Amino acid sequence: MKILQINKYFYKKGGAETVFFNTIHLLEKHGHTVIPFALKNKKNEPSPYESYFVDYPELSESSLTDKIKYASAFIYNREAAKRLEKLIIKEKPDIAHIHLMFNSLSVSILPVLRKHHIPTVMSVHDYRLICPAYTFTDGKGNVCERCEKGNYYNCLIHKCSKGNFFNSLMLCADSYFRTIFYPPTDYIDRFIFVSEFAREKHIQFNHVYEGKSVRLYNFTPDIKDYTPVKGDYLLFFGRMSGEKGIGTLLKAIKQTPDIKLKIAGTGPLLEKFKTECPPNVKFLGFKRGEELRELIHNASFVVVPSEWYENNPMTIIESLMIGTPVIGSDIGGIPELIEEGKTGYTFKPKDADQLKNSILKARSLSDAEYERMSASAKRFALDNFSEESHYQKLMENYRLILNLR
Repeated sequence: MKILQINKYFYKKGGAETVFFNTIHLLEKHGHTVIPFALKNKKNEPSPYESYFVDYPELSESSLTDKIKYASAFIYNREAAKRLEKLIIKEKPDIAHIHLMFNSLSVSILPVLRKHHIPTVMSVHDYRLICPAYTFTDGKGNVCERCEKGNYYNCLIHKCSKGNFFNSLMLCADSYFRTIFYPPTDYIDRFIFVSEFAREKHIQFNHVYEGKSVRLYNFTPDIKDYTPVKGDYLLFFGRMSGEKGIGTLLKAIKQTPDIKLKIAGTGPLLEKFKTECPPNVKFLGFKRGEELRELIHNASFVVVPSEWYENNPMTIIESLMIGTPVIGSDIGGIPELIEEGKTGYTFKPKDADQLKNSILKARSLSDAEYERMSASAKRFALDNFSEESHYQKLMENYRLILNLR
């Protein structure tokens, strides 16, 4: 089978890209031909198809002048549509699988896929289909569902894109444009939600999703078997941004000066967090691959203190697969992945005192109790995030929409 895999980025920028590349490798492992389509970027992985990639800047890193210059393409990128059509005509894929397309490739690619009768599935990694700012948080970082009835102007009023008026305006305009002219639910045959919470939230906003969707957790490639180790530190790894709850984590760790915390990652708030951290916190920078897996393995717990409707965090999946239990905030899809007292602990988001109490409970575990929790974490991961199980379920969904055409 020839499978078109579409994503905004062709380098490992975040969790969605990890899933994107994992999916490519999984499909190729099973003998399928995978054809990627993405933006051009100097950080990209090499690809024989890169000549078809779209030249479009990263607007989050661009000047206001460039944002204005590329505003129309932000909403409807004609160049993306042209390049995708050339790729389809040349390669004739059997099916398309979209990951991230907004703010860059845009909905312009959807009528192209329909024109060429390409069955299309979309993995829903965030909430952009129903929330202009994609995180269900307003400009002050509070959980927000004001756009439920399609009232996207709330994104502008509350400056939901990190308090930035112009960015919020662009997101607001994009949401209205595609809702009126190119509703994704009219063009996409199947939506793959990576948490039950996300699926139910989309159905709450638009009942059409109920009959066109399935829940399929993310997966992690097979990794070596790790022996449980009750390490002497906690670990946070991921993007250094406000919605990830690192500020709350630092407040909690200040109250437990005898507990070590290691933080791996980078992002817009890295320098700010460095100035706020107590002496028992160590910043390690960006880590990946085996170096990151060893950090996870040697940690006693991984902490995921998110303050937004986190979907299906790869941080949790990777940690549980290694056998490292997780302390996570009770929000979004996180509680689906943590069995209280069995594979980790949960706490109320933004509550540093509750987080501190969870950390103290984790520290009080005996070696035998920790070993049982580690085994439960590994067992839960194998049951829910295994490579082979994911492949079989993914192919079921591919075959389903192929049969619909």
